[in-house]
Amino acid sequence: MSLIIITMKSSVWLVIFCLLLIAPVSAYQLLMETPAEINVGQTLKVIGNSTLPAGTSFDLVMYYAQYTATEIERRTVTLQDYNNKTFLIPFSTRGLKSGLYRIEVQSDSRIEERLSSDSVIQKLVKVVDRSGEITITSAMTQDIKGALMIEGSIAKLGNDGVKLEVRGPEGPVFGPTWIETKKEMKQGAGEYTKTINVNVPGDYDVHFTDAKGYIGVVTFHVTAPTPNPTPAQTPPPTQITTRVPTTSVPTPTPTPTKSPLSPAHLLLSLSIIGGVIILSKKKKKD
Repeated sequence: MSLIIITMKSSVWLVIFCLLLIAPVSAYQLLMETPAEINVGQTLKVIGNSTLPAGTSFDLVMYYAQYTATEIERRTVTLQDYNNKTFLIPFSTRGLKSGLYRIEVQSDSRIEERLSSDSVIQKLVKVVDRSGEITITSAMTQDIKGALMIEGSIAKLGNDGVKLEVRGPEGPVFGPTWIETKKEMKQGAGEYTKTINVNVPGDYDVHFTDAKGYIGVVTFHVTAPTPNPTPAQTPPPTQITTRVPTTSVPTPTPTPTKSPLSPAHLLLSLSIIGGVIILSKKKKKD
């Protein structure tokens, strides 16, 4: 009988010892939190902590969860001692379409097997796209000399005002600050206009928020000042002098002027001619 009791006690202690060995393996916890809903353009922040040993690494994966899961982005988390093994991982939502997205912890089987049953390793987030409510009427590409003009309207906003925040290549340059809107009578949109001085060329993200929350972001491109073109120096017109070639006209040879015969000379000539004729006739008779 005593042998049976001893055997039973040994079995109990063996079970307890096995539980003690197993307990630490299955006692690790991993928790994460996300907002239930977020608008396109906002940063999705995943906050979490774990009792896993420092140095443990795992992936956080963002999936588009409609119909079939499509991976959007993957980030690696490595737990650190200095922050008590907490983590904050941002995911961009710019350009995403509306719908449900899933954030999921992925790791090797050894880590997953050691997690407690109350660990949270999946979260669903609804992403809403309100960017279609924004209308921009100012140019999307602007010269820095003219500052940055932000002009347009927000659908159905009326006179409620809109909050602007502008971030450029070197960080925030304006806001977040509320500006007035004027109700457009036909559709009830809220029309706005704001000019902001900027000093550095590059892309400027303008974030819009109203009383209902974040609306969206629009990116403007600011270019370096265009130098004024130096007017081309037009050479003075070349004066072309046309010279008429000099034609040498030969000096005409003077025509000798025939002096008229005097009456005396004429009578003398006629007499001589008459004498010659008479002599010629006499010779013929002889």
